[in-house]
Amino acid sequence: MTNSPSPILVGTRKGLFTFRRDAGTWRAVDHAFAGDPVTMVLSDGRTGDTVAALRLGHFGVKLHRRARGAAAFQETSVPEYPPMPDGITMPPNPNTGRPTPWKLDMIWELAPAGAPGDRSLWCGTIPGGLFRSHDGGATWALNRSLWNREERLGWFGGGYDEAGIHSIAPDPRAPRSLLVGVSCGGIWRSDDDGGSWRVVGSGLRADYMPPEKAYDPGIQDPHLLVRCPAAPDRIWVQHHNGIFRSDDGADTFVECGPPAPSGFGFAVAVHPRDPDTAWFVPAQKDEKRIPVDGRLVVLRTRDGGRSFTAISKGLPSGDAWDLVYRHALAVDDSGEIIAFGSTTGSLWISEDGGTSWSHVTAHLPPINVVRFAART
Repeated sequence: MTNSPSPILVGTRKGLFTFRRDAGTWRAVDHAFAGDPVTMVLSDGRTGDTVAALRLGHFGVKLHRRARGAAAFQETSVPEYPPMPDGITMPPNPNTGRPTPWKLDMIWELAPAGAPGDRSLWCGTIPGGLFRSHDGGATWALNRSLWNREERLGWFGGGYDEAGIHSIAPDPRAPRSLLVGVSCGGIWRSDDDGGSWRVVGSGLRADYMPPEKAYDPGIQDPHLLVRCPAAPDRIWVQHHNGIFRSDDGADTFVECGPPAPSGFGFAVAVHPRDPDTAWFVPAQKDEKRIPVDGRLVVLRTRDGGRSFTAISKGLPSGDAWDLVYRHALAVDDSGEIIAFGSTTGSLWISEDGGTSWSHVTAHLPPINVVRFAART
């Protein structure tokens, strides 16, 4: 490789680590927020800033920004839910029987908003709120048009007790158009900068529902959705019930596979220029959530999901207990370097498009998010 690869940002239960490759070896060069859970990190290629979200339990949710070239993070404001209007009664969560909370529990996604050069940000949260900042995170406003949708009252938790927005995918051709993924509440699309919304995702299938409701787009659990930058109508979804592909911007989907050893998983990454190439990390389904037969593999398709290869070179072939969360798999701008981290604190990197893997470390805290630093 002629250019130095981008640093890798790894958000964990005990802080944010930065890894760089030096003389052919990847090593940690920085550790911020030591001891604090980092749930999301955004490296903003428009500004060069890095934004990190923390979930501090009794101390609440915090958001920090590090300006381009700065050594340290500075705390900034977090999204806040507005006061609940008089006369509103939140329906009970179907999983817990308790009313859905009207306050911020976790920041689950951060994404650029607006045209290139804009400092606007999107933020997806638990319990299912979408927020927008027009000033780089200094102030935030709840997107009322999505929050006030009647269908939102039927959203329910997938993994967490409450529903949450974990995927935000703006269309690079049309900054006012974006998709959001909700667990469990399906995929929603806006073409007017969040002014109005419609549920999409025809063809997604939820086998945890009665047969007559299995294809209802409003109750689907898309674990993660990603958009190919070079072909923005190609959407890949790692769903609770398998791997799905859309060729029309998420209006309709086809189910791919089933791949072996499993179509269940949380993470998906798509090649930045080749929409037919994508990577997944499968697991045993539902309450087990461990690698199938104790073997950790990465699934790769190069033909749009018509076939999959289970790659194991460099990965543990037995006694593996690694689960890979939604945001813990990432590909760099070249499409050749891929990194993923697991709940056991292991970090793996491939520099050949996922054909082989190197184990960088087994001593991190449980990993929530892996991101390549954006080139500016």
